[in-house]
Order: sequence, then C-alpha cells, then structure tokens
Amino acid sequence: MGSNHVDRLSNMPDEVLSEILSLMPTKFAVRTSILSKRWRYNWTLVTNIDIDDSHPYHDLKIFSTFVDRVLGLCKTTEIRLFRLRCMQIWVQKSSVSKWIDEAVRLNVSELDIHVMLLELPLSLFTCKTLTKLKIESNKYWDIMDWQTPFNLPCVKTLDVAVFCNPSRNAFKLIRGCPVLESLSLDIAACSAPEEECRFDIPTLKQLKLTTFKGCNFKKVVLNVPNLDDLFIAGPWHSLFVMEDLSSLVSVTYSLSVMDHLLVELLKGIIGAKSLSFRTTNYMKDLPGVPLLNLPNLKHLELTDDGYKFEQIIIFKFLESCSELEHLSIKTAQVRWGNEPESCWFKPHIVPACMLKTLRTMKYENCKWRKDDIKFLEYMLRNAEVLKTLTVTCKSELLEEQMRLCAKLLKCPRASRYCEIHFVGKSFESASS
Repeated sequence: MGSNHVDRLSNMPDEVLSEILSLMPTKFAVRTSILSKRWRYNWTLVTNIDIDDSHPYHDLKIFSTFVDRVLGLCKTTEIRLFRLRCMQIWVQKSSVSKWIDEAVRLNVSELDIHVMLLELPLSLFTCKTLTKLKIESNKYWDIMDWQTPFNLPCVKTLDVAVFCNPSRNAFKLIRGCPVLESLSLDIAACSAPEEECRFDIPTLKQLKLTTFKGCNFKKVVLNVPNLDDLFIAGPWHSLFVMEDLSSLVSVTYSLSVMDHLLVELLKGIIGAKSLSFRTTNYMKDLPGVPLLNLPNLKHLELTDDGYKFEQIIIFKFLESCSELEHLSIKTAQVRWGNEPESCWFKPHIVPACMLKTLRTMKYENCKWRKDDIKFLEYMLRNAEVLKTLTVTCKSELLEEQMRLCAKLLKCPRASRYCEIHFVGKSFESASS
C-alpha cells in the first residue's frame, strides 16, 4: 500500500482501543500483544475481563497462571465486567476466591461466576461498586464467614443457581441487597418441609424461581408489591402464599404442582394482564377444578408439554378471562403415551371473551387431528370479533395439509373480518 501508509488502528486513542478489546473474550485480547511494541500492553486497558477454561488451556496450572497474570497486569481502576467460566477444569475454591477478590479491588460493576467449586471472599460481602451479580455452582457452595452479613447497596440484578441448601447461602445473599430489582433463583433440589421461604422485597420488579429436582418448602411467601414480571418453573411441592403482588403484569407458569396448589397460585395473580401457562402430567384433575376469574388478563399462552392437553382446559381458562384479547396455543411436537381417539369438548356456553374481546389467536404445531379441526371450527363459528387466526401446520403430507386447510377456509365465521393464515413446511404461507 506504499511506504507512507499510516496504521490508523494503532493510532487510535487508548480509550477507543480499550473499548474495542473489551468487546472480545480476554484470551483474544491478550493475543493482540504480539502484533507490535505499540500493542504489547494495550490489552491491559480492557474494562471487561471475560475468561473461560475452553481451548487453548490444557491443564489447571496453565489456566490459573493466565488468570493471575491478567488480573495482576490490568491497569484500569474500574472494570465493568468480570466473567469467569470454569466448566471443564476443577479450579480450587481458594483460587476462585482470590480472583473474585481481585475483581472487587478493581471496582467491578458486574460479576458473573460459573464454577464447579465456590467459596466467596470476605471482600465481596460489602462491595459498594457491584450492580449485577450472577453465581452458578455445579456443586455445593459455601459462604466463608457465616457470621458476616452481606451488604451490597448497589446490586439491582441478582442471578443465583445453587445445588442445595438455599436457606444457608442464597437467601443470606438476597437479604443483603436492599435495592434489588431483578432476582433469578435456581435451586437444583431442596427438601426443607419445616422451613418457610419468604420474599419480602419491596423494590423487586422481576422474579424468576426455578427448580430441577424439586423444592419442598413448607410455604413460599411472596410479598413483592412492585413486581411486574413473575416466572415460576419446575416441580414445586410447596404452598405459595401471594401476600402482595399488586403491580403484577406478566406471569409465566411452567409447573409440576398439584391442582390445589395451582389454584392458590392463581389467587395471587388476578390483576395480571399476561399469563403463559404450561400443562404438566401432575394436573390430571385440572378439568374438575374451578378456576378463579382473571378479569384483567389480555394475553394468554397455553403450552402442552406432551402428556395430556384436553381442550376442556383451554375453555376453562377462556371462561375465566372475560377481557382476553390475544390467545396462543402450543400443542406438543412429541406426545408421550397413547392418545385417545377423541377428547373433544364442546362448552355449554360460549366464553364471554369470544363474544366481545378476543381478536387474535395462534394455534401452533397443529397435527390436523379430529380434535384440532373441531376446536378450530368452533372458534371460527363463535368468536365474533376475531380478526386473525394463525395456524402452524405439522403434517408432512402436502395433499393432506392443503385438503384440511381448504376445509377450515370453508368453515362459517362469526366475524366477517377474520383472516386465516397458514404456516407450514409444505408451503411458506397461505391466507384468506
């Protein structure tokens, strides 16, 4: 390019180079040190430190030495993010604790730790600069000093995943965050039938509770007056008591709970405007359980997990949502066990929302069974203000798909403005 070529990238201000290098994983930022003398120490100005134990690290000693040097040579006085992922190498708890301590010394704002073994350093207990904290440990993690309480005055986002015993570690951490706005708590397993789990967090706006193997608290109490987004998933076997959810807007339930516990869960969300609900094999008696009225609900999403998705459940929800405007139904792509030939249920009375408010409906993974056709025909015949029906088809046979689509298109519609859209593998899109 000629002898007068100017290396404009290298001539950029240190602040700009720091921003560029901070956008990549730290191991790549460090590699730029071999480019020239000008670049030898540019990487030490990064404001994000993102380290994982994947290639090219071959053993624990090499990996630990690299992390020590990165934190030791870092020249910035403030780092926005320190992310440490050790999923292949079993790093000692003492090393992880030392690295977190170094990040606190560098006035870290966001801390993201995913390791096999974990012990938190004392310096983290009172970190004043931390605003976002994510901790995930594949095994049991301890707090170093049981007598020292957490005091994290600026933490607004907390994401914690623990193997067991959340009352001994996770809840102690939660109580130390007085301005918490977003909380995600994932508990692998917990058997504590004598314990009451309370969430008294007036500042909280988002709450996500998940469990994999099951939680068996005596009671879970939610006193979160400013919460607007609630997500609960997994096999919970605890009684949920909704003391105050007066600001709730959006709710997602992907639960394995008994029917009487579900009713208690629904009691606390009567003011919600959006609900996403996944059926499970635990809810065998749900068709016979009276659901509460949800007068403010505008959006409803029902998902089948592959066990038994009776249409009576759909209509039970429709009857409970008198002001519903948008309905989405997702049937299972794979179904467990043998299906009955027909489980079609025709309601005695058309739900009120179908007569005055229901405007859009999606029916995903339609397999064109008799029940599917009857249900869709019923909706078209009775939804008086429906504007759009979208059907996602699962049949692989083009001729069968087109024949059944034609049948649905010929069905009388209560709403003269209703359009039907079809989406499937055999054709990109069709509508009428």
